Amino acid sequence: MQLAQLEHYREAVASFDIALEFQPELAEILYNKGRALQNLGEAEKAIACYDKALEIQPDYPEARFYREIALLPGRRNYKFDVITVNASGREIKREKKQAEHYTEDLGKGITLEMVIIRGGTFMMGSPLSEKERRDYESPQHLVTVAPFFMGKYPITQAQWQAVSSLDKVERDINPDPSSFKGDNRPVEQISWYDAVEFCKRLSIATSREYRLPSEAEWEYACRAGTTTPFHFGETITTDLANYNGNYIYANAPKGIYRQTTTPVGQFPANAFGLCDMHGNILEWCADHWHSNYDGAPSDGRAWLTNKEKHSRLLRGTSCHNSPSICRSAHRRGVDPSYREALIGFRVVAVASLVI
Repeated sequence: MQLAQLEHYREAVASFDIALEFQPELAEILYNKGRALQNLGEAEKAIACYDKALEIQPDYPEARFYREIALLPGRRNYKFDVITVNASGREIKREKKQAEHYTEDLGKGITLEMVIIRGGTFMMGSPLSEKERRDYESPQHLVTVAPFFMGKYPITQAQWQAVSSLDKVERDINPDPSSFKGDNRPVEQISWYDAVEFCKRLSIATSREYRLPSEAEWEYACRAGTTTPFHFGETITTDLANYNGNYIYANAPKGIYRQTTTPVGQFPANAFGLCDMHGNILEWCADHWHSNYDGAPSDGRAWLTNKEKHSRLLRGTSCHNSPSICRSAHRRGVDPSYREALIGFRVVAVASLVI
């Protein structure tokens, strides 16, 4: 970190100390002081600030989230390029970004990289002007998402096999279901129930809550602050994602049709540092299917019905689909028991519920 940034955080801590002399019971000041201390690398002092903030205001998700980050083992930053293209698929911008993740050890050299996703507010769904949009992507609505952790990639076959060898919680799962084999390729032919069983086994093994993302969390993570059809911009090309390149979106050229999944992380990440959000495989979400967003929650939680076997949400798209289905807003619902060669998932984790 540059010296100027360090000095900025030191000055911020001093300012928060002065503010706390006048308002010692204001949780927001304690939280902000903790963030400054955390950026200075003073994790123990930051945790003390978060603890005090949570004593004053127990329902403070940001304080709980960053407290969790301060406690994470193996946390590190990684750098990557973020690419933006125009409607013809030509690269018009390339930015250097960095994100932070922690690594969960699954044993035998297999790890799970979980990216820190800061919370925020975004417009969910597609605008009426978006090319090839569907009515079930409407109406657009503001959603505020709390911070969470999300898998950098879809769950791979190696990760699936590691967790499937753990003790059963509710159901047996096939340790090798995928049709396109490869340890670093995404696992597929996974039902919603299979994915939930994976999360339950992983949660018990790690003492951390893992689950499927809500639909809102998934779209927020996919967009990574963008409002265009793709996080890459106005269109997409097969240099950026794995889909059926015989079809085009906007004015982009035709590309490769690989007819198979590709190893995770082969294509550029979005601004949050997540890979393969467009293309490769479809991904399960926690929500039940609704035919539009009328009455959808605005707080990012999964939208559920009282019918457990009702269709569940799929997001993303597969290597066999057209680019229009790769759009950030695209969604579909299928039976939770359904398995297909190109359905997989990625996991999210939340901050601990107990301090």
